[in-house]
Amino acid sequence: MKSIHNKYIAIVLLTVVLGTSSCLKDSADLNDDKGKVYDGSPEFFLNTAQGKLADKMSTIEVNFGAFFFLQHYLTMTTYASDARFDFNKRVVPDNHWLRLYTEIIGNLTSGKAAISKLQKPASISQQAWDKQQGNKTAILDVLQVYAFQVLVDCFGDVPYTDALPTVALPKYDDDAAIYPKLLERMDKNIAQLDADYPAFDGNGDYMLKSNVAKWKLFAASLKLKIAINLADANPSLAKSAAESAYNAGVITQNTQNISYKYSTIAPAFSPMYSVINTIGSGRRDYIVEETIINMMNGLADPRREKFFTPIEGGTYRGAVLGKGGQVFADFSHVADALITPDATFQYATAAEVNFYLAEAAARGYSVGKSAEEYYKAAITASFDLAGIPEKAAAYLAQPNVAYASAAGDWKQKIGRQAYIAMFQQPFEGWNFSRRLDYPVMPSPYAVAAAEGKTPTRLTYPINEQTVNGANWRAASSTIGGDKLTTRVFWDKQ
Repeated sequence: MKSIHNKYIAIVLLTVVLGTSSCLKDSADLNDDKGKVYDGSPEFFLNTAQGKLADKMSTIEVNFGAFFFLQHYLTMTTYASDARFDFNKRVVPDNHWLRLYTEIIGNLTSGKAAISKLQKPASISQQAWDKQQGNKTAILDVLQVYAFQVLVDCFGDVPYTDALPTVALPKYDDDAAIYPKLLERMDKNIAQLDADYPAFDGNGDYMLKSNVAKWKLFAASLKLKIAINLADANPSLAKSAAESAYNAGVITQNTQNISYKYSTIAPAFSPMYSVINTIGSGRRDYIVEETIINMMNGLADPRREKFFTPIEGGTYRGAVLGKGGQVFADFSHVADALITPDATFQYATAAEVNFYLAEAAARGYSVGKSAEEYYKAAITASFDLAGIPEKAAAYLAQPNVAYASAAGDWKQKIGRQAYIAMFQQPFEGWNFSRRLDYPVMPSPYAVAAAEGKTPTRLTYPINEQTVNGANWRAASSTIGGDKLTTRVFWDKQ
């Protein structure tokens, strides 16, 4: 079977071999799919997409991941320029875009097509068959919506309507127009997921073992996340969607977390382990940045021992993002417990979702409890996930942590604690920081294109500029310039 990766390179023109771009525009048979040997089971495509998406969102590898730098969680010693947001040097936007469109969206699209080809066994009623296939399709679509949201949140306007096998040079959709469509898809998925019927058989769903009820929780929680991002851009839609998601049932306890478990068997190691373990054999590089450590030091946060290694003397010290000449041994590193080969990537957690609910309540949405109650629940869930639930109450009782007395307005209170809790979910942390405008993270060592700031988006891939130039220029103009400092539509100041 041909690689799905290769198929979708031709589909959306995300990457091409150097030197072919001039021929590409003139090729009459560009989309003549000569091989058409892309058959596979829906289970194959689902499991591939699950793993690839987990890899993409959790990696610290500088060629493919930027979120740990964008959130000032980590920096580097040997290659400090990577933490200065010099992303074009390693074509990080190209890699991010390509993998989301090909390895995730592409595989999931193929999975849906494979479902449509399945034949009903005589032993199953038509109703049961339709329900089972509906569950399968909805599960695939939940992950596809997740991937599209990541694309919008990273770049702004992106190909959505034209992200199809028949479109070689896709136009970019307005990012503000894509979000409501994602909400519509989630409404359909939530309604379609029926826990009274099965989904994939056997090992067909590695991540959630075809637990349809849990997929429904995931779908509603993802809808809530999308709705909260809309809060400042489309308040009425955000409110109705958030309340609807809450009423459908969202993740509130760690037992409901949506997780992807890696393996102790190569090559299925966790990305963080793979990178740090490889570096450990030849060089030492990744160190924790000072923003999160200084914040946690100031709060005497017990989670430090679970997140970081102490330096000599038992204290925790962070480095400066992008600064050269910093020595590995002088700073804290990622805790050993977080870089095991079989580590778990969290797609969605109780801490994350409770912070969304706290934010929703603070904005006046009807979501069952107060902002303070959800704030406490989020922090408690974070402590529980870190393995120290017994220390949460004392932490919450501190005047500089308690919701009633912590410094700042509700955005700063929630933003501060969400920033800490999202250490292992850096993309979600980046969204919290951009949406709540807290914490403010200056980046004095950043490349000139970042203007001394933490980027608010990724620039479009170089290959889009060279191959899909007309559509790239149109999109760049619409969003206000293809710059690291341009804000996606929902990121209001």
